[in-house]
Amino acid sequence: MEGIPEAGCWADELESMFARVAGRFARADLRWRMRDYVRGLLGKAGRKNGWQLAEWDGHRTPDGFQRLLNSSVWDADALRDDVRCYVGECLGPNGVLIIDDTGFVKKGTTSAGVGRQYTGTSGKIDNCQIGVFAAYATSRGRALVDRELYLPKSWTSDRQRCRAAKIPDERCFATKGELARDIVRRCIAAGLPATWVTADEAYGQDWHFRRLLEQLGLGYVVAVPKSQQIKSLAGTWRIDELIKEAPYDAWQRLSCGNAAKGPRVYDWAAAKLPANLIFDPDPPTHHRWVLARRSLSDPGELAYYLAYAPVGIKVAELVRIAGFRWAIEECFQATKNECGLDQYEVRRYIGWYRHITLAMLAHAFLTALAVQASDAPKGAAETDRPSSRSPWQRSDDSWKLSCPTPEPTTIPSPMH
Repeated sequence: MEGIPEAGCWADELESMFARVAGRFARADLRWRMRDYVRGLLGKAGRKNGWQLAEWDGHRTPDGFQRLLNSSVWDADALRDDVRCYVGECLGPNGVLIIDDTGFVKKGTTSAGVGRQYTGTSGKIDNCQIGVFAAYATSRGRALVDRELYLPKSWTSDRQRCRAAKIPDERCFATKGELARDIVRRCIAAGLPATWVTADEAYGQDWHFRRLLEQLGLGYVVAVPKSQQIKSLAGTWRIDELIKEAPYDAWQRLSCGNAAKGPRVYDWAAAKLPANLIFDPDPPTHHRWVLARRSLSDPGELAYYLAYAPVGIKVAELVRIAGFRWAIEECFQATKNECGLDQYEVRRYIGWYRHITLAMLAHAFLTALAVQASDAPKGAAETDRPSSRSPWQRSDDSWKLSCPTPEPTTIPSPMH
């Protein structure tokens, strides 16, 4: 039987990881089955499904692995907590928690949560399951640390269908945003040493999501659509309209991190928003910002962000945090390609959580090995530019928006 190169630190790290999680599996035979399953996920099987994993591990049938995923007694959420702790210790403090979802294209109608819904995995509406995930990233690496299966209303409104897929009766409908908020609360309550959060516009445009991060004392840089409303006591404006008024020298050419072909360099504009008198102390400990990212090859291609950051933050640091959002895409790609995240053949709710968590554990091991080998490179530094005229007004070494006088019909709002 061929195996992964378990020599030196490989074998030591793998055994250390198995020892860390062994207590979650009460019986010795269950622990050995878990070890075989994870070794299979890390191995060279063509597909990481039950039959091929069993054959690769030298088992005559996949029955043992099917029992591991579907009927044996162990807690996948407790194992998830171990994975999160393992990753936090491995990657170190002051990292970024990244929220995103990914799709698992499936056939049929009986797999828990499956339905016709949009997934970025195929770039279209497809028959699939959707998982909401969190990754933790620092300059040393990145790995998945939490997961929730999204259940459409077509499932939660049909309790008989849910029971057939072994979905608990207490599991009700929750939006992806609500699942994301639960994940963030869980990660911070468990002591994951994140100081920042980033997410794409599906989550960034949710005021409740941003407000939760502020209440938890977390900084954030989250993408938002161009139609995002910027609200204050003075009025309401679209973010793309505010960015259009940015003067030439408000734009800085900065790298938001490294990609396979080198630094990701864009033009960036950033400005502080007025303080919120409802939520912010006096003097404030944090500022809210608007940011825009402009492509060098196509200046008409812009992306927009909202940020919440400690007083004194540099624009280059906000840009660096924004660049971490790609790390979860790399986690999805690596965990699917190398650890079989999407190659399961389970239909029940509990089977989905168990396979996904074991795949996360396998990927966390690979992350730990990479950290032992070397640290990831740091981001690029900020480039200074001269000042310009209002409504974008320079304040020290950054820009601040002096919001224009609202139209008579504008409805004030206390919320950002």
